[in-house]
Amino acid sequence: MSPTPTRVTAVDTYDIRFPTSRELDGSDAMNPDPDYSAAYVVLRTDADDGLEGHGFTFTIGRGNDVQVAAIQALRHHVVGRRVDELCADPGTVNRDLIGDSQLRWLGPEKGVMHMAIGAVVNAVWDLAAKRARKPLWQLLTDATPEWLVSQVDFRYIADALTPEEAVGLLRAGREGAAGRAATLRERGFPGYTTSPGWLGYSDEKLTRLARQAVADGFTQIKLKVGADLADDIRRCRTARGAIGPGIRMAIDANQRWNVGEAVEWTRALAEFDPYWVEEPTSPDDVLGHAAIRTGVAPVKVATGEHVQNRIVFKQLLQAGAIDILQIDAARVGGVNENLAILLLAAKFGVPVCPHAGGVGLCELVQHLSMFDYVALSGTTENRVIEYVDHLHQHFIDPVVMRAGHYTAPTAPGFSATMRPESIAEFTYPGGSFWAADLASDKGAAA
Repeated sequence: MSPTPTRVTAVDTYDIRFPTSRELDGSDAMNPDPDYSAAYVVLRTDADDGLEGHGFTFTIGRGNDVQVAAIQALRHHVVGRRVDELCADPGTVNRDLIGDSQLRWLGPEKGVMHMAIGAVVNAVWDLAAKRARKPLWQLLTDATPEWLVSQVDFRYIADALTPEEAVGLLRAGREGAAGRAATLRERGFPGYTTSPGWLGYSDEKLTRLARQAVADGFTQIKLKVGADLADDIRRCRTARGAIGPGIRMAIDANQRWNVGEAVEWTRALAEFDPYWVEEPTSPDDVLGHAAIRTGVAPVKVATGEHVQNRIVFKQLLQAGAIDILQIDAARVGGVNENLAILLLAAKFGVPVCPHAGGVGLCELVQHLSMFDYVALSGTTENRVIEYVDHLHQHFIDPVVMRAGHYTAPTAPGFSATMRPESIAEFTYPGGSFWAADLASDKGAAA
């Protein structure tokens, strides 16, 4: 008699919020008071190994409850599924979640539902990597090109990238992969830091953190801009004076500007030699980005953290609208869709410099860039992963930085597992921190 197959028994969700707005960590021109938050999901099984799949999507406070509700709406697609089949082919659950026609109506493939799909899909990949006893980047680099392409949804992008082309890119990417994997383990993957550049920080704090970033081995920092031009000029001058001419400095407007305004504002900051201007306008405005790119050259244009799916990325690339493509591990539909986006970037020869920071985004996206380096693009030239020194202590397998580089993870999984004590403390509103905080507010109001 064959053993009973193990199955997913539960999809548990948590509304986890951190009070980062109180120190202005994460503040920018569009988001002055973010409370970094995670709509967190745990896939539990009846397997004897005790392994779970962990995933999440990132929000900035209010609305995280809406994101959790969206994840809960997907439970019926996952509970009861065979674990071995799910982990052998995560693309099946990706297709089922995207294909739920009644929930798809809320997108399609964009917004809250798509981010929820990404959280669940990423949890499946975390479980698959744990069962394979490999960090996710290695699971992906060890996979055959044909299997990786089977994980990609080519609907709506086949006019720009065919499955056959994707297989060819991945086959070419495997040449020399073993050597690059060894280099990755030895040196890590280059990062840049946004930690000095939050808009709410004083000039003294900006200067101190910028100098510290250079001392820590970073060769690029980033500043938030877009609220007040005179203020931006002063802050860029301060930052450039602190880091000197040999360190790259990017600027990030977080979608603040109209097209013409973006060109004028960026030109006004050109004397400080910004390497790229990030999210200069709406992430949906493909032609606007193209016009800005023409207008601000040689400053590069970067975007992607709020680009909602592979289709918009395809158009940005087709229109020659960006110099730097910025994937986000938790904005689109999980690992599967990010594979599609990485392949599109490789096809068009555009470097990928991921968005990170937030809650756990550094932990996740490092795996995708490391896969891209080892088994697809084959280079780290002009490629950096954003790093923000926030909230890593809440994860079992946190990011480790060394000389401005991300150290390659060695623990099995997607580095997504949060510490149980952090979940207990910061779950909203009943966790120990928030329960005490809310009680204090009520007491003060009485």
